[in-house]
Amino acid sequence: MKAVVWHAVGDIRLDDVPEPKIQDPYDAIVRITTSAICGTDLHFVRGTMPGMREGRILGHEAVGIVEEVGQGVRNFRAGDRVVVPSTVACGTCSYCRAGYYAQCDNANPGGPQAGTVFFGGPEAAGGLDGLQAEYARIPYAHVGLVPLPDTVDDAQAILLSDIYPTSWFGARLAEVGSGDTVAIVGAGPVGQAAVACARLQGAGRVIVVDGLADRLELARRQHAETVDFNAEDPVEAVRELTGGIGVDRVIDAVGVDAQRPSRGPAADTLGEQNEQFDHERDQVAPERNPDGDTWVPGDAPSLAARWSVQMVAKAGTVGTIGVYPPQVQHYPFGEAFMKNLTLRNGNCNHRRYLPRLVSLVASGALDPTPLITQWSGAQDAVEAYRMFDRREAGWTKVALGLSDRGAVAPGMGEAAGTGASTTAGTQE
Repeated sequence: MKAVVWHAVGDIRLDDVPEPKIQDPYDAIVRITTSAICGTDLHFVRGTMPGMREGRILGHEAVGIVEEVGQGVRNFRAGDRVVVPSTVACGTCSYCRAGYYAQCDNANPGGPQAGTVFFGGPEAAGGLDGLQAEYARIPYAHVGLVPLPDTVDDAQAILLSDIYPTSWFGARLAEVGSGDTVAIVGAGPVGQAAVACARLQGAGRVIVVDGLADRLELARRQHAETVDFNAEDPVEAVRELTGGIGVDRVIDAVGVDAQRPSRGPAADTLGEQNEQFDHERDQVAPERNPDGDTWVPGDAPSLAARWSVQMVAKAGTVGTIGVYPPQVQHYPFGEAFMKNLTLRNGNCNHRRYLPRLVSLVASGALDPTPLITQWSGAQDAVEAYRMFDRREAGWTKVALGLSDRGAVAPGMGEAAGTGASTTAGTQE
């Protein structure tokens, strides 16, 4: 079968690889109809998340059709249409039963202390092959797979595999409530989805901070207030928008690959910290293999965290869902301490939120489709990675169409909503 395969930092390829087989009674084999490229995938290619094994199939987002199940899987059968949560969990341990699926005691071969397991990641994250392939083996399928009605099409469902659960989780971490003013740092796919998720959880105002014009425009289509950090100092702008107080809640949707402003007052202000940022980048990504302006790690790993702490009001909350791998050693704890901030972060418990999000889409309360700004076939997957990595205009979220057989085509979901909670906008 065809699959997107990691070979080394700066080296991914579309390869022919063996099809997966059932290995455990609780496994399922799913034929992937739609997958997607995530910013987390870029960490492996840029070198900001270590521990990848050569030959690992990438990707942790998928919609597909069940082809085969192990004898322990009693709730799915061949032909069922499903969405695959990005993280893997057993469903029986105390953490899973409490809803902390990302901290499952049994999924990681490294043991209970080893941490979150997700598809297409490093050995420390379970060493599982990913979902950017024609077929995938899904462990603990009786727990992980979530059934899809045909009223939810592939374009909607693929965004429920990771992006929307992560954004929903980010709003929960930030403790968003009725009437809150919320800042979202980062207008990539997760930041865009966080606009709708914050509103659904009660936010009164949403301010989105980014430096790319097309992503800020996509946020404005959702009627978020926007701040361009290449045109103004984002912390000062947010304070001005909030009467000098700061926002109630911040969602950091950027993480370790944050970029310095290229111009404007914020660039001037941060000029004195260039040496510090260079040190952070060298610590976070000691192995780098850029190809011109492709596969380049972010040059300010702690910047989103710093801005998040600075723009939130005293006694506010920062929810961090942007990825910060273990080698990150810098965070503005002193500032956070002196402001009495609540800091909450971590990997999303996808399976906890996915069924509700499927219901929201099926009922018409939420339509995530406009966040997909590019579709690509499997044959163009590596070039799509390059365009997404460079943050090319119009490449906010990239879906990979892998099979038409059994898929529900984009636009064919019967219950797409148009209400205030919907992700408004049109596809590029």
